[in-house]
Amino acid sequence: MALDKVLSISGKPGLYKLVTQTRSGFLAESLTDNKRISVGIQQNVSILSEIAIYTLSEEVPLKSVFKKISDKENGKETSISHKAPKVELEEYFFDVLPDYDEDRVYASDIKKVISWYNLLQKNNLLEFEDEKKPAKKAKASKKAASKEEE
Repeated sequence: MALDKVLSISGKPGLYKLVTQTRSGFLAESLTDNKRISVGIQQNVSILSEIAIYTLSEEVPLKSVFKKISDKENGKETSISHKAPKVELEEYFFDVLPDYDEDRVYASDIKKVISWYNLLQKNNLLEFEDEKKPAKKAKASKKAASKEEE
């Protein structure tokens, strides 16, 4: 599942996947206990694909941060808990994203990123395919089609 179907709902713990849209909002399912809730349009909802982490030079999409964590942890859950002390969380995040902006990325943000990564990893929702591979296949199929026409 892509991160554009995974939601963080303000005031609700954990992450939710978008199930369907309703007249007054949408229906979401918790990734922790699979309970479904109705979410009104007045609630503050963030889609994970639209979240980015501040660095000193640019904003890095959350998916890229998750990819770096996955590379560091060899595709497994993190070696650090999101409940670890602030200093340990910051050291871990510095290893993952060395140029993150320490003035704008708080310990609470790091806790969320780590807990979200672990939750997504636990539910097998993290997919890191190379975008370059499908493009190569498309080029190869175009070449094959042009050869058939000759």
